[in-house]
Amino acid sequence: MRRLFIKIFLWFGVAMVVANVASFVTGVVIQRRSQVQRAGPFAPSFGILAQTAVDTLEKGDVEALKSYLQRVEKASRVKAFVLNAQGQEVTGRVPPLAAQQLAERAATSTGFLFDFSSWQSPVGAQSVVAPSGTRYVVAGEFPPPDFPRPPRLGDRESLYFGVGLLARFFIPLLLIGALFCYWLAGYLAKPIVQLRAATRSLSNGDLTARVDAKILKRKDEIGYLGRDFNLMAGHIESLVEAQRRLLTDISHELRSPLARHGVAVGLARKRGGPEVSTALDRIALEANRINEMIAQVLTLSQLESGTDRFENLKIDLVKLVREVAEDADFEARSRDCSVILLKGEPCLVTGVPQLLRSAVENVVRNAVRYTAQGTAVEISIGCESVARQRYAVIKVQDHGPGVPEEKITAIFRPFYRVGDARDRKTGGTGLGLAIAARAVAAHEGTINAVNAPGGGLLVEVRIPATSDQTEDAGA
Repeated sequence: MRRLFIKIFLWFGVAMVVANVASFVTGVVIQRRSQVQRAGPFAPSFGILAQTAVDTLEKGDVEALKSYLQRVEKASRVKAFVLNAQGQEVTGRVPPLAAQQLAERAATSTGFLFDFSSWQSPVGAQSVVAPSGTRYVVAGEFPPPDFPRPPRLGDRESLYFGVGLLARFFIPLLLIGALFCYWLAGYLAKPIVQLRAATRSLSNGDLTARVDAKILKRKDEIGYLGRDFNLMAGHIESLVEAQRRLLTDISHELRSPLARHGVAVGLARKRGGPEVSTALDRIALEANRINEMIAQVLTLSQLESGTDRFENLKIDLVKLVREVAEDADFEARSRDCSVILLKGEPCLVTGVPQLLRSAVENVVRNAVRYTAQGTAVEISIGCESVARQRYAVIKVQDHGPGVPEEKITAIFRPFYRVGDARDRKTGGTGLGLAIAARAVAAHEGTINAVNAPGGGLLVEVRIPATSDQTEDAGA
């Protein structure tokens, strides 16, 4: 939620800054382009002043006009000037330059023009037609406003002015925006976090993971997503459970005829002569392979169903691996190879002994199956620390043909065979490494395979180790 809040808050802040900058620039542009306005608060009174001045000039003379303009200036502090069609001031006074320029513009337009570009002395002008039909332009210089001019950009006072505006408007608005962004981030992030937790539980094998009912009641896209997730999880659970039941049922149903098949082979061996002994041996071998594959399928189904019902114990990993190596070495001698334990650093792990033994045994037997004759399968055990977490590391290396690089990650899939180098002629079912991967994952560990530099395949199993390694590791 914190990251989402920061992103929303930053976007809100950027939007506010952009809006304020755009408003400021627009105001500056409008001020510069519209310094001369056609209407303003002085328009009505100045119109009366201008018309009266022209009427006074037409009815009397220049002296009467001077007297009138002096009275106006004394009463309102507005310096008025009357210009004829040639742009000359009729009373002989010299108007300010700004008033002259504005008068030239007013001579070709109608209405009152006001120029406040000079804050201390704003000017205005208006074209007036006398009763005789003569056109005059009356320009006036107005007194400065009673309130101070806002500081312009670059002025010394502009910094204090800007800080004042920031403290008065922007900071409270920013705080309100932060509270709103926090609420919005929580409103969006909370259901997403719950969805993520349900997704993670489902990916970890908990097929009963579902989204909370509060999310399902929502009428927006998040609610639709939650309902779709529950529908998907339900379909996945039904499919996986159906597959598990199918594997379990088939495996159990096959074991009964296989048992009867073994009895029939034994009876045939007693009654038959030497000429059928070879055929019976082959039948028994294939039956044993089928029985072994069924046992592996049941083990795989058991692992995928979860290991919650198993009891976790503290395991001496060196002792367990040594026992597996001795059993595998006995079997390897029939293929003119061996299994040796090169290194056995004491390591304690917590887990299910039968599952860990099955994982190590499948990896070692797989190595024995493909190592070259006259070579040894090498096993080593060590402890490593990564980010304050200790790991027990088991390495098993054979001296076989190895695996193509693009297919290494696939060898841990059920029933997967690489090809000519590892086909059915070796007697493998494609389940051993898959069982090992499931068992290691059930102990929150990892299993990886790489082609060894000197040839062969190197499989590395990494399992979290307990911190109290000083206990009876060799017991």
